Amino acid sequence: MALSYSNIRCTAKGRVAAATLTLSFALLACAGAHAREVVTIGIGTQNTTTNTVTGGVVIKELGLLQKFLPKTGKYSDIDFKLEWQNATSGPPITNGMMANKIQIGMMGDYPLLVNGAIGQNSSGNETELIAIIAYNQFGAGNGVVVHKDSPYYQLSDLKGKTVSVPFGSAAHGMLMQAMQARGWKDDYWSLISQSPEVGTTNLQEKKIDAHADFVPFPDLLPYRGFARKIFDGVETRVPTFHGVVVRKDFAEKYPEVVVAYIKALMAADDWLRKNPKLAAENIEKWTGIEKEVAYLYLGPGGIHTLDPTIKPILVDAIKTDHAVLEKLNRVKPLDVKAWVNEKYVRDAFKEGGLDYDAQKKSLDNYYNVSGRDPICNKDITDSRVAAEIWVDGGDIVPVSSPVCAFKGIAQYQKAGKKIAVTYVYDQALGIKVFGSKAFYSMSGSTPAKLDIVPFLLKKDAEAYAQKNGGTVVTYEQVLAKMEK
Repeated sequence: MALSYSNIRCTAKGRVAAATLTLSFALLACAGAHAREVVTIGIGTQNTTTNTVTGGVVIKELGLLQKFLPKTGKYSDIDFKLEWQNATSGPPITNGMMANKIQIGMMGDYPLLVNGAIGQNSSGNETELIAIIAYNQFGAGNGVVVHKDSPYYQLSDLKGKTVSVPFGSAAHGMLMQAMQARGWKDDYWSLISQSPEVGTTNLQEKKIDAHADFVPFPDLLPYRGFARKIFDGVETRVPTFHGVVVRKDFAEKYPEVVVAYIKALMAADDWLRKNPKLAAENIEKWTGIEKEVAYLYLGPGGIHTLDPTIKPILVDAIKTDHAVLEKLNRVKPLDVKAWVNEKYVRDAFKEGGLDYDAQKKSLDNYYNVSGRDPICNKDITDSRVAAEIWVDGGDIVPVSSPVCAFKGIAQYQKAGKKIAVTYVYDQALGIKVFGSKAFYSMSGSTPAKLDIVPFLLKKDAEAYAQKNGGTVVTYEQVLAKMEK
């Protein structure tokens, strides 16, 4: 007697299905069946490191990698299992890669080169740099902060003081670079290793004199109201970036998967650029990093540029960074040429119909502050002196100058609106900064004739004011002048 079974499915090369099958036919159909192969991909992310978000948490939350993973040919019988492994810095990701628990990882420049060096000196665990996530060609992003009540305003003020930094991080490398450039010895200050979380707490409680860290902490801590930035990596003039490394054996076995990951990264970049305000709001929801801080780094004209191409200046920076650590005997040899592999990102560009070589040559940000200034009723023609006003619960309003920004702030507040944050551009360092945390050189007797020039560092504001007959003032002082 034949028994009937409904919806029996067996996997061979494809799926064989039938609404009703006899038991004998079902057994025959399943005779050649075999289980699908499951390939686990460990992806090491740094969710709270803002410049890695389009390589990690955005891809994860939007399901972008699944969209691009190969499904035909040799991949038709493979199911991919994604294991997202979040860390607060690069070294734990490198450890995971050396243990083959992570196949794709992302981190800043100094941890990247250490990752490459360790891999090359551990046979079978070699890694490759396959793409960039975000960069600043002059080194902006890493920085040093002090407590807001601190009497220290520049690095030289910290002689003999206690400075903490996550050892092995991009910020640690920045400090070493700054010290070597100034001819300072290792005992210039007391340098101790503290994670971002520990350093933040100790700075807030005034247990240390300064804390050096990577993005977003040098701007996040001032934004949260208890710290002040006194040094930015842009002063080193050495490019900084966050990139993607992959285990070489994994990439060689599954090259199409690596290309798929880079395509997902590029899609994440596009998603962010299409609506940076919405993206910043989502990044806050996914990472806990305030949207205003995320926008500072990744919004129009932000501190870092999203660009997956591996540019020569970034490869040269790796060589410079390696030399810094080599002088301190903190790194193994690294064959940079063998470590950098552009094949996969080139393939991703080609499949997307894009010109890799043209983008590789460009150092322009994909987008800058632009549009019509509704406060001063003019077009924004120079993004280098533009500003933005983020109305709390409302829009981000682009304006053409710091003067127009302060006029707008005064108008909005008079109308009962709260300002979430204002962004201006430092006129010495060229980076986007929080307006409320900047120092200003102000000249002019009336609001209509004011000249307002913003700077991140007090010493730069003082130098400009002395040369141009201005007075160094704070955000609050400028606003008070504007409201008269």
